[in-house]
Amino acid sequence: MFGWTTILCAASLALGGVGAGQAPVRVKVIGTYPAGDAVTLGRDQNFYLHLAYSSDHPVKIWARPYLDGKPAHAGSHPSRSYPAGSGKALGWFFLSDPAARVDEVRISAGDGSFGGTHVVAVYPVSVTGSTEVAGKAPAPAWIGTLEAADEAAQRADREKHLNTVPSAGDVALFSGFMLATCVLGVLGFAAPLWGLRRWRRHWRWAAAVPLLGMVFVVLRLFVDIVRDPTSHNLWPFEIVLWGACSVGWMLVLALAHWLAGAGRI
Repeated sequence: MFGWTTILCAASLALGGVGAGQAPVRVKVIGTYPAGDAVTLGRDQNFYLHLAYSSDHPVKIWARPYLDGKPAHAGSHPSRSYPAGSGKALGWFFLSDPAARVDEVRISAGDGSFGGTHVVAVYPVSVTGSTEVAGKAPAPAWIGTLEAADEAAQRADREKHLNTVPSAGDVALFSGFMLATCVLGVLGFAAPLWGLRRWRRHWRWAAAVPLLGMVFVVLRLFVDIVRDPTSHNLWPFEIVLWGACSVGWMLVLALAHWLAGAGRI
């Protein structure tokens, strides 16, 4: 008992030491555009935040608008990975409709995961929408500078990704997933067809349910992709999901058919 207690305490201290050794990320707002504590955005206008950060490890930063403690009806920016040290970052958001409002911006930093991302600053500001066209006042230079830096970093990441030779593990994983897509896609049709051919009465109607679902999914994919080739970039996942549901349905149905003794009638 003493040995296990010692081990658990040592592990807790080790984990605590790891967490304590990593300094918290610090982010503060050093400017906004439009400027002011109460701002009215014109139609299709963004609200920009000039951020200064410090971190001892690479970090991603998001500025998300809120109203009354809940996410506001607004869209906000993605984030690239900022290098360790001190630097400047750009945050922005836009209102989804002219009636939307914002009373604070919560600034989160971390790695993007649920447990690894935390709110590190809150910036109170009143932002309301308008149907009027935004004024012609020139934007401050820091917006263009930081937008250019973000675009350069994203371009470098894309080039690095394109020039990276996939490992044997990546190739095997991709090949395995595509094989699973083909197998589940075929079985998603074959299993219900088998039930339709072998079973009678209400069992055949039950077997037709997953078949109709698979037909609907494939037809929808075909029609949507013809209209917009980018509408289903993750279509293999849809095939895997619906194929697995079809096979699962038929396995349960086959077990019920056997338990009911319907095949002996």
